Amino acid sequence: MPNYSGLIKKGELNERELMLVDQEMRRRGKNMIVAYVLWLVLGLIGGHRWYMNRPITAGTQLLLSLTIYGLMITSLWWIADAFLLQRYVQDKNRDIENDVVDELLASRGK
Repeated sequence: MPNYSGLIKKGELNERELMLVDQEMRRRGKNMIVAYVLWLVLGLIGGHRWYMNRPITAGTQLLLSLTIYGLMITSLWWIADAFLLQRYVQDKNRDIENDVVDELLASRGK
């Protein structure tokens, strides 16, 4: 679902500010490939969730993976994350972009 308020705010920026947003997104944004590699390699212990700044669920996956029954639960969770991870990355990047735009708009008054 498009974030219209974010688009409206972004439309208020000049060309230099838009370049700053792009630069900050490259620096702060989450990469889909990195997220999926972490999911594949470290997914059962929550590696991809640590990367996405979801420490509570990442820690939960890590703790669950220490037991046989917990590992079964985490395995199902890991499979579900394969389908959810793309949305997590998109949502996180949209939030980061909105924060950067808000910071730039706030700095105009200074």
